[in-house]
Amino acid sequence: MRTISKRTQYGLKAMQVLARRYREGPVMIGSIAREESIPLKFLEAILLDLKSHGLLESKLGRKGGYRLSRPPSSMTLGSIIRMMEGPLAPIPCASETAYRPCEECKDIEGCGTRIIMREVRDAISDVLDRTTLADLLRKADSNRPAREGPEIAQYEI
Repeated sequence: MRTISKRTQYGLKAMQVLARRYREGPVMIGSIAREESIPLKFLEAILLDLKSHGLLESKLGRKGGYRLSRPPSSMTLGSIIRMMEGPLAPIPCASETAYRPCEECKDIEGCGTRIIMREVRDAISDVLDRTTLADLLRKADSNRPAREGPEIAQYEI
């Protein structure tokens, strides 16, 4: 089964940091790299890509850094992962957005593998497309022991 890349894992970690600090303004890239143990040069490339796709904004200068371009409650994990990885389908013939038939397939409509892989794609898509960054933070916070920190309600922005 296809797994998401380290690049996407780091991108999601960075997006979570930025979502958690959404109301604070720009976050310095070095701060994100240290907090999430992401190599700085790798993170720079990832954040530039996320910015070029409209998910982030940046500000230069001493109080500069990156911030989400929209509230965390309006960004789904599905849209972020698709932007970074491409289609969610495990095989090309099961994809909605990048469909390609298998060369060896003689009966595309009756192919059992394709039928099941479309169900897998639909299940993955269902979870990721209805989960926002705000939802992700709430789930992460609810799984941690009680601690000082931001109120979960802040992610509703």
